[in-house]
Amino acid sequence: MNELVEAADEKNLARTIARYGRVDLLAIDELGYMELDRRGAELLFQVLTEREENNSIAIASNESFSGWTKTFTDPRLCAAIVDRLTFNGTIIETGTRSYRLAHTQQNQALQASGGSGSDRHAGSETT
Repeated sequence: MNELVEAADEKNLARTIARYGRVDLLAIDELGYMELDRRGAELLFQVLTEREENNSIAIASNESFSGWTKTFTDPRLCAAIVDRLTFNGTIIETGTRSYRLAHTQQNQALQASGGSGSDRHAGSETT
């Protein structure tokens, strides 16, 4: 988002959006973690529109779509973004358990039992 805002301020937005439109896969992690101001949300919408039906987008979020109104505070813009992302898309729900939390708990259990929390056990990680 910072790069998009800077590009808009420097009158390079079209070039930056086009660059984001050309990459094979745009990965956005932790969408829903922070509230975006209207300008940031609109810039992200432009990037998503540029990529629509042409290139892949992968988004990771701990929020359900109904919770995205906390990130995209304009309900119409939020609905438009969800619409762009879900049209011909695949939604993969991985569950509500955090991998990071499970990993930390596993390490704490190992340390409590006298094992090393930094040990990696084959097959113990889940994706």
